[in-house]
Amino acid sequence: MTPGQRARVAAFLARPALDGVLAALNGEGEETRVVGGAVRDLLLDAPVGDVDLATTALPAETIRRARAAGFKSVPTGIEHGTVTLLRNGATFEVTTLRSDIETDGRRAKVVFGRDFVADAKRRDFTINAMSLDRQGALFDVCDGLSDLAARRIRFIGDPAGRITEDYLRILRFFRFHARYGDGPLDPAGLAACIAGRAGLERLSRERVRAEMLKLVVAPGAVAAIEAMAGAGLLMPVLGCVPRLARFAAVAEGEGGEQVYPAFRLAALGVAVSEDAVRLREALRLSNDEFDRISRLAMAMEALSGRATVPSIAVLRHLAHRVGGDAVAGGLVLLTAGADESRKRETHGLIAELGRTPSFLPTGRDVVALGLAPGRTIGLVLEQARADWIEAGCPAGEADQAAFIAQAVARLTAI
Repeated sequence: MTPGQRARVAAFLARPALDGVLAALNGEGEETRVVGGAVRDLLLDAPVGDVDLATTALPAETIRRARAAGFKSVPTGIEHGTVTLLRNGATFEVTTLRSDIETDGRRAKVVFGRDFVADAKRRDFTINAMSLDRQGALFDVCDGLSDLAARRIRFIGDPAGRITEDYLRILRFFRFHARYGDGPLDPAGLAACIAGRAGLERLSRERVRAEMLKLVVAPGAVAAIEAMAGAGLLMPVLGCVPRLARFAAVAEGEGGEQVYPAFRLAALGVAVSEDAVRLREALRLSNDEFDRISRLAMAMEALSGRATVPSIAVLRHLAHRVGGDAVAGGLVLLTAGADESRKRETHGLIAELGRTPSFLPTGRDVVALGLAPGRTIGLVLEQARADWIEAGCPAGEADQAAFIAQAVARLTAI
């Protein structure tokens, strides 16, 4: 480790909650270490999220020691030796050292052990196999530190064997390269992913969805997605034809703003509403994700094929139907590959759309003009809103009320 890495490790291990849990679980014949992603991110000077611990202690002993030290214990994966410990807002996932005795590409049967080397070698990639003991010593039996420095994602041992243990590792290979890698993909890993691609069909779509949502927003997503497509691994996952050029234009054009995974998925795989439905089925999208993507698709359907830039009135009418966010997103997707002049014009329209005032009248305002409650109320409001949009969306309450009066007069005169 470099001096900077050692300093970060020391500061990390000195955190009161982590120091407390390691103090409770170490000693009297047992050892517990920080493992996995926390070690990797700490060495990279990246934000550390979840802190996973591996221990020689059996789950019952972990629970006993944790409770004695004031930690709450939750048996979140007790059959695989995992216990979650909580105290003062800090959470640690503690897993007993283990080895796989039977795998089917999705699940594994395990036996508990006491060998940290064997536990490291059963993990997926070298950069995920490092561990830290309570004193800050780094254990790196798979040469993960060198791979981390080289920004290289490499399977531990035989890539084909690692993949047949869990076919989700195919997607994780591309996702980790997009997040931590640089340069070409590891040739042996890529070849093994291609050879094992039929195993993707055995995975639950929920697990595939989770990986894809992380992949599409990773810093190196464009190159990783293109590599997946070139390997014949993308269409089976998405269930629709990928729009690689559009995805690249969107991903490379976004700046420091918040990146939404659902928007990136839409950029990659959606042009019409049927694509949104296929994507929902392929990835088991949540209701919220599908709503966002399907509205984007409806906006693109309404706006595509136009020879000229749509007027702000057209966009406002459409925003009333599918939402302003969907219209703005649809415009961005449709002009992702356009020249800079067209993009500036599009962004100007999006900004103007965002400044549209609210249409304030409600059904009560219509009833106050003498109409009985019923279907006609909705017709009046729709007509008044349409007229208001065509008039440029005046914000004044009196101006908006006038559109209600006009719509009532028009409908009652029929």
